[in-house]
Amino acid sequence: MNRVAEWIATGAQTGRFPVAPATFASAVAISLYGVLPIGNHSVAFWVIVVVAFFVGVWASSVISTAADPDPHRAVIDEWVAVWITAAFLPKTVWWLLVAFLVFRVLDVLKPWPIRKLERLPSGWGIIADDLAAGSVGAAVLNAIRIAFFR
Repeated sequence: MNRVAEWIATGAQTGRFPVAPATFASAVAISLYGVLPIGNHSVAFWVIVVVAFFVGVWASSVISTAADPDPHRAVIDEWVAVWITAAFLPKTVWWLLVAFLVFRVLDVLKPWPIRKLERLPSGWGIIADDLAAGSVGAAVLNAIRIAFFR
């Protein structure tokens, strides 16, 4: 079971990338999202996001320890959050790139109150802050899209 948790938490091993694993995992996740044949308005997309969230909480909890409560290799949170950031945006290279960049900036800076969510226990803290960053990114980008790119 630990191997399964490790594989899930590391985003199919993308979290093992030697340099900037969270950025690499986010790039892989947004690229995969861009080529998947399901739309972001579909039930299938949201089922994948919800399942990845809850399974990600479990898997991240399994690989976290008291000494390392948020291991750098745990990147399933980046996968879920970058998908949320891109939700409802057109699936074009430009919008996917902007969603990736906005998410990474929000994830690194963690503006208030996003940073507070890291304090949640175990896998919840690992994933909740990124989910909040992705939600903020989605709100901002969709507001810009609606206001300026109709």
